[in-house]
Amino acid sequence: MPVDRLQVSRRGFLGLGVAAGVVTLTACGSSSGGSAAGPLVMTVWGGDTDRKAYQARIDLLVKKYPELKVKLQLIPSDSYPQKVQTMIAGGNGPDIMQVAESVNTYAGKNQLLPLDDLAGKAGLDAGQRFGSVGSIYTYEDELYAIPDRSGAMIVYYNKELFEKKGIKAPSAEWTWDDALAAFKELTVPGRQWGYGGAGWWPQWWSFVYQNGGAIIDADGRPAVDSDEAIEALQWAGDLVFKHKVVPSAKDYADMGADIGGDQAFANQKVAVNATGFWAIAGLTETKFAWDIAPLWRGKKQAVSAFGSGLAVSRTSKQADNAFKAIDFLTSPEAQQVIISSGEDVPANLEVQKSDAFLKPAWMKTQVDMGVFAESSEFVFRAPFIPEWNEMQAAIESGLADFWLGKERSAKKALTALQKNLESLIKSAG
Repeated sequence: MPVDRLQVSRRGFLGLGVAAGVVTLTACGSSSGGSAAGPLVMTVWGGDTDRKAYQARIDLLVKKYPELKVKLQLIPSDSYPQKVQTMIAGGNGPDIMQVAESVNTYAGKNQLLPLDDLAGKAGLDAGQRFGSVGSIYTYEDELYAIPDRSGAMIVYYNKELFEKKGIKAPSAEWTWDDALAAFKELTVPGRQWGYGGAGWWPQWWSFVYQNGGAIIDADGRPAVDSDEAIEALQWAGDLVFKHKVVPSAKDYADMGADIGGDQAFANQKVAVNATGFWAIAGLTETKFAWDIAPLWRGKKQAVSAFGSGLAVSRTSKQADNAFKAIDFLTSPEAQQVIISSGEDVPANLEVQKSDAFLKPAWMKTQVDMGVFAESSEFVFRAPFIPEWNEMQAAIESGLADFWLGKERSAKKALTALQKNLESLIKSAG
């Protein structure tokens, strides 16, 4: 995905690195009761941590179902979309494939198998197993992937700075006004900022949905020029250029190359940062006290989630076995490996609420990991439309001047962006 790529570059835990080539691993069942069909091919992206975590889960799968054989292919994130689409076009698509925000790029091209019937036969209730993210990978009212990894965007905050200023810790009940007031108290002009910023789409989109708006409306039409979206983006922009509680692009550049909110928080340059699970990796050795909390609320609570799902390609000749594997891989038994390895947040809510997740062995400090399960109740369903990649490119270019402070009006920026999105998205016509 450019989105898949973005997600991999943002993700990573305990030394995650991007693979240099396709790595193939095979887990085979015993010969007794073995399937006459070839092994299930499962494609994923990521690095060594991902390879080990997926393989450990596959090993559990074949231990329980010896008749299944699974071949894991780890593909570099940059080439993942092209590689799997080439495989599918050639009639040899993976049986199981990892997908994320671009799921409906595949679904819209008829490259994925709808999973509703298979889920029904297996008795897999996605809403019960995964909560609000259970239906996130749907297209035209059909389910195309089962959630596998899913962690809400959360708030990281510097406990020492909050205690020094006598500010209560962030919570899901904080309002925009509460957040701004805290950011102002925590800002030291030129040296320290209250908040890391909201220039990345999961961040400012969360404010739009909190404000009762949407990026794509219920009819599939762009809605970024709504009053709700404009007010939310203006609030986020004003944090930088009006209130100066967020570092500007120049401020970040002055901190060093490739510095963003995650690194600035770890370096105690910002007191609050909203990001994903992966940031924990860079904080386990910090010398200051920190913790996590749910994102604050607007008119209502809403927050983005980062994650991926498991889908079955349309060309799979073993769809039943592929879904049987997915059902197990998203069960509590297999999902515990995701957190025990420090790879990510398991999508399975039972695991998110378990001691294995709340008190992982690798955690070196006291962190309120229950925030992830709490935040899962607020996750909004992002518009994973077939034109996702084109939409993201249009948003990035359309808001570039806004985030640089060259265009201070969210209304002007979003009105122009609306026109571009309407020309891109088919349903808008």
